Amino acid sequence: MTPDQALAGARPAVYWLDDPANPPALPSLRADVEADLVVVGGGYSGLWTALLALEREPGRSVVVLEAGQCGHEASGRNGGFADASLTHGFGNGQDRWPDEMAVLDRLGAANLKNIGEAVARYDIDCHWETTGELTVARAPHEVEDLAEVAKEMTAAGHDVQLLDAGQTRARLDSPTYLGGLLDLHGTALVEPARLAWGLRQACLDLGAVIHEGSPVVSVDSEDSTVAVRTARGSVRARKVALATNAFPPLLRRLRLMTVPVYDHVLMTEPLSASQLASIGWAGREGVGDAANLFHYFRLTRDNRILWGGYDAGYHFGSKISRSLEQSSTTHLLLARHFFETFPQLEGLRFTHRWGGVIDTCTRFSAFFGTAHSGRVAYALGYTGLGVAATRFGADVMLDLLAGEETERTALQMVRQRPLPFPPEPMRYAGIQATRWSMARADRNGGRQNLWLKTLDRLGLGFDF
Repeated sequence: MTPDQALAGARPAVYWLDDPANPPALPSLRADVEADLVVVGGGYSGLWTALLALEREPGRSVVVLEAGQCGHEASGRNGGFADASLTHGFGNGQDRWPDEMAVLDRLGAANLKNIGEAVARYDIDCHWETTGELTVARAPHEVEDLAEVAKEMTAAGHDVQLLDAGQTRARLDSPTYLGGLLDLHGTALVEPARLAWGLRQACLDLGAVIHEGSPVVSVDSEDSTVAVRTARGSVRARKVALATNAFPPLLRRLRLMTVPVYDHVLMTEPLSASQLASIGWAGREGVGDAANLFHYFRLTRDNRILWGGYDAGYHFGSKISRSLEQSSTTHLLLARHFFETFPQLEGLRFTHRWGGVIDTCTRFSAFFGTAHSGRVAYALGYTGLGVAATRFGADVMLDLLAGEETERTALQMVRQRPLPFPPEPMRYAGIQATRWSMARADRNGGRQNLWLKTLDRLGLGFDF
């Protein structure tokens, strides 16, 4: 069976959302109301903000406004990797905030633990698995890179294991693997849409009012409050948290701070016992490869393989469209890569194919701030690693709205802003040059060209 034949029957639909547990939509906002806090956005970032606000101050009036349905965008379409890192990986954090990494590592580990506790406390059926993560090397220079990462992480107190080719293939067998790095403590796997739906229900149970189908059109200061308006109603609130992430920001100052990137994903049919035995994977770790253009993959509770990544796409003018969620070219490329990695699974079919938009910023990790005299807070720029980090971001937004000096708000990582992307057409040209250069480096032993070296010196980049 060829890769295109394996892909032929795949539904153009998000596997996680193709679930009978998907709750019915909530009514849209059709009145003018008041609240203590209004949250714009019903993905992880917004739902965690609403939930933590109600845990901090029970009885507070909280309204969540979601343009579509909660969890139906990035929060319900991702790979379900909940990572302890708050900085998009140890290396990125070490390069940018070396003096804060011990604190950031501690806060990230506590944040991941708190998510697992919340899943249990609110009885969220999302198959939370603390599996850890395996990073695999497929080229000699990647083996060397992982050895250096292992050395630095071990020196910083992380419990990681550097694996040779045989040890890596004993955990997950692919003829392409030359080595690996195993971190058993830094990652949990989750069914992403079910996590979002569980957080939505927990917010409702604690008294939040959620309006779906309610896109916000403006945010304006009025006296000592902020008016958040939709097409059919408004909420006047003392405080506002903006959690729109990849979608156009409601603050003009943020319009060049992030760009939307499309990521594409495949899901296989369930593996038989013999198929699973042929690749091993007894530890069920989340897996990613060490290339610049990388794949990420994991097992589901019924032993399907989710396979995504590699071809992150930016479209001119920061275009966002449902039509961009399906790409025959990218999905076929992913299918070919899958069978190159696991030739022993020849004959396996894909059941779902989809895509979704995430936000990225030039420093790869979330950034934060306030507007409207401190009455509005925002967090965005998670760059594809927001499943867990959005909870930390929610705490930061609530700290900022309360005007509190906390361990979180004292961090340079929180206080600093990334450099913006240039306007079009320079933005498109720069991103395409970066993607081309990254692919070229992968083919040339990791050697960077002048463009990538310049971006590194400036602390800039493009990732997903």
